[in-house]
Amino acid sequence: MSETSVQEGAHQPELRRVMGPKLLLLFVVGDILGTGVYALTGEVAGEVGGAAWAPFLIAFVVATLTAFSYLELVTKYPRAAGAALYTHKAFGVHFLTFLVAFTVMSSGITSASTASQAFADNLVVGFGLDMGDGGITVLALGFMTLVALVNFRGVGESVKTNVVLTLIEVTGLVIIILIGFWVIGSGDGDLGAVVTFETSEDKGVFIAITAATSLAFFAMVGFEDSVNMAEETKDPSRVFPKVMLTGLGVTGLIYVLVSIAAVAIVPVGELADSSVPPLLRVVEAGAPGLPVGDIYPFITMVAVANSALINMLMASRLLYGMANEDVLPRVLGRVHPERRTPWVSIVFTTLIAFGLIIVVSSFMGEDTVSTLGGTTALLLLGVFTIVNIAVLVLRRRPVDHHSFRAPTIIPVLGALTCAFLVGPWTGRDTAEYRVGGVLLLVGIVLWALTWMWNRGVRAKKTGFRDIDHLGE
Repeated sequence: MSETSVQEGAHQPELRRVMGPKLLLLFVVGDILGTGVYALTGEVAGEVGGAAWAPFLIAFVVATLTAFSYLELVTKYPRAAGAALYTHKAFGVHFLTFLVAFTVMSSGITSASTASQAFADNLVVGFGLDMGDGGITVLALGFMTLVALVNFRGVGESVKTNVVLTLIEVTGLVIIILIGFWVIGSGDGDLGAVVTFETSEDKGVFIAITAATSLAFFAMVGFEDSVNMAEETKDPSRVFPKVMLTGLGVTGLIYVLVSIAAVAIVPVGELADSSVPPLLRVVEAGAPGLPVGDIYPFITMVAVANSALINMLMASRLLYGMANEDVLPRVLGRVHPERRTPWVSIVFTTLIAFGLIIVVSSFMGEDTVSTLGGTTALLLLGVFTIVNIAVLVLRRRPVDHHSFRAPTIIPVLGALTCAFLVGPWTGRDTAEYRVGGVLLLVGIVLWALTWMWNRGVRAKKTGFRDIDHLGE
């Protein structure tokens, strides 16, 4: 960072520390809950049968291991830049930092694209429309356009709004759990199905559970976003550890109970049928006489819409930050003079989302929600592997304030489990590697073009100058 930048930063006011333990807990829970469990419960059940709770439980354990690493790093470096900051401090390799930042950005786009497809699916069911696959794709693109317009207009992230949306998301899942207990208690549920493994495509039990866990992990991502609130949390070194772990525990418990209720009420074959959102099938089968089935698609739409907007906000701001750091073309950092939003980055990330939705749904012959959700998990598992290693590297560099310290075995296990779930031996769909690979290739090409422009025209090096404030 240049001396001028340091001097300018010294005059910047600090963010207000407005988040206490309760608000932070709701933020963590709300960030994790959303598209994953609402859209992919049927897909997970299709991999392992009635034991759909097992992949969610394993995904929770893997996420918790990595959460310990994030807790150590966020209390050590309480800045909002997240994984890119930790990677840069640990390794100091600008290109690696860029790859991590671009991978996180790409995961936001794939996550939002997953949410847009889930939104379209529930919209069709909620209004009783008959549009076919092509019509649903058009609706997904229309929803993504609406997200872009809201993003362009400018959205002030409000903790109160997050509280409301979180309560709606939790309500939708609590409805599933209560219906499940009611049906099981009345003797109509099939508890035997809950412990039945039925692997798809003649897979072995280990491979089936691993593949399902790789997919279920999408439902656990989001906890890492809470580190972006470090500068707005009161006493983060004390508050963050217990709140993040509590939030993960709450969501993990909800997911396990939801999956048990789902497979006890609906046969796995029907649950895995993607023509109707899986949790809506549970409501319709478990409480056919209640009007809640009519409003459930709209509850789901609220949950996934919130995920889409937050992820596209993150993706466009991170792209804007990388452009301002001169590691991506500077045009991506242009701000609209009236709306004061990064309009070129918004357009660019939206076009990528369009391409993902169209190509996956129309040309790859894949289930859009499953493929894009799995790609999101794949990308973030790669990032988490690096973060877990960064913790061990940064142990050699103490800081002058109190910070959380995880037992050494935890980041080691976190790195090993995340790296394992990235590999093809998990039975992961090859389409996820193709989608993720293309996204990273786009980033590498943009980096190379920027490097050549900076070196040949501007006579300057390409690298991060102010990584602490990336994306702010």
